[in-house]
Amino acid sequence: MKGMMALQRNPKDVARWRRAQEQLMGGRPGAALAGYRELAARYPAIPELWFELGNAAAGELDFAQANVAYQRALEHAPKNAAMLGNIGHQYLGLRQLDAARVCFERAVAVEPDRVDARINLAVWFEKERRLGEAWECVEACRVKHPRDDQVRYFRAFLLHRMKRDAEAETELRDLIKDGPRYPYVKYASRHLLGVVLDQLGQYGEVMRWLGEAKAMVRTITDTSILERGYDEADRQRRELLAQMTPEMIRRWRAEAPAVAESYRFAFLGGHPRSGTTLLEQVLDAHPEALAFDEPSAFTQEIANPIFPPQGPKVPLRILDTLPAERRAEMRQRYLKSLLREIPGEVTARVLLDKNPSPTMSLNVWLRVFPELKVIIALRDPRDVIISCYFLNIMLNATNVNFLSLERTAKHYADLMDVWLRMRELGGFDWIETRYEDVVANMEGEGRRATDFLGLAWHPDQARFYETARRKVLYAPTYHDVTQPVYSRAVGRWERYAAALEPVRAKLAVYCKAFGYSG
Repeated sequence: MKGMMALQRNPKDVARWRRAQEQLMGGRPGAALAGYRELAARYPAIPELWFELGNAAAGELDFAQANVAYQRALEHAPKNAAMLGNIGHQYLGLRQLDAARVCFERAVAVEPDRVDARINLAVWFEKERRLGEAWECVEACRVKHPRDDQVRYFRAFLLHRMKRDAEAETELRDLIKDGPRYPYVKYASRHLLGVVLDQLGQYGEVMRWLGEAKAMVRTITDTSILERGYDEADRQRRELLAQMTPEMIRRWRAEAPAVAESYRFAFLGGHPRSGTTLLEQVLDAHPEALAFDEPSAFTQEIANPIFPPQGPKVPLRILDTLPAERRAEMRQRYLKSLLREIPGEVTARVLLDKNPSPTMSLNVWLRVFPELKVIIALRDPRDVIISCYFLNIMLNATNVNFLSLERTAKHYADLMDVWLRMRELGGFDWIETRYEDVVANMEGEGRRATDFLGLAWHPDQARFYETARRKVLYAPTYHDVTQPVYSRAVGRWERYAAALEPVRAKLAVYCKAFGYSG
């Protein structure tokens, strides 16, 4: 407190802190670092300064400095449960999972009755598939806060995860009837009820509850801003792709680094909910492959620096003439960011980046990694649309499209048009793989993808779900891939054919393009 008061008496330092915050929030962590370091040296007892310094250092990929800064923040706020929770979430973003857990556990120890502290720890346990410990966390919280919205919702969620869906349905209907005040719970409880009813085979009510949930999201967030930004980016992307030529990609391929690198790079993309996570786990079970589950490295270190999300339109020549030194720097930053979550030495020969949404930027991938091995996952477009509509994930310019079936179908067309255009241009190494084929013959399709990566099939890949159980996964389907392959998701759309009717004609084009009977 004294440190904060001393800083507030110095208007120049207050202005310096505000400027550093603006630089950090504006996506310029490197510019903010110098100001934060100077302020932290002058006022070392202010935990908020250390916390923000840690965020800036993480943005610059200096993870060692970020960790030091977070620890200094904790030294000066050891009993601040809110700060402990905030740092825990930063560690989650950095995929430093043990460090996150320690923060959440300390927050509970400091304030055992604090709801968000207990819920944060319970969420961490659930992601680790430690459902018993997550349940204990929630039940301990329920003793003190039996009517709390968040406690009741997460308890119902755990019942669902434990396959006690009938009990989850009862809890959710009671919660909705009571009118939760917490905005997230207000819509998430309806969404989860739709998911639970689907599992129970009560298909008649499902679309009603999902629709109510998504309508509520629109009242909480100005989704039109996200939609307009997405539509403008799609327009620019289409213009740029139309200007590209096969000769351009062949020239990029000829400009690949001449010196052999330690790793071979591969990308597993396609539309979200097309089976990318399942195939990723089959490939990751190979001892010479290392798969990364939806990392932010490509977007942060390559795509955004070339095409800033809020920046002006970037002409094709900027991408085409990207200097060799700049491409080499991007490759190095990408690799450093990618490997940040891997402790110790990496012995794998192939690094696989599984990330559906960056399929939109496949041309950017190939400019920086022209030797990239590209695997595109396909699935019946109607199943994809239904599966995406069932998602309840944090809103961004991509996921905002999943608030309606019409925009979900538009997003599918936008992304798959990118793939069809890139496939038409050619000049790079690619294969397509169908979710239905993986389900029908996992080893056969897994062998084909493994061969494409230049590896021989390994027996461990047939038991991929055992490897997956030892990992924390970040994709929305993280709990599905910890069990053997099942076929119940094939043809799921037929249960909701009536709801899909308005977009059937749009999807028929892609059913034909990818070999699905429409």
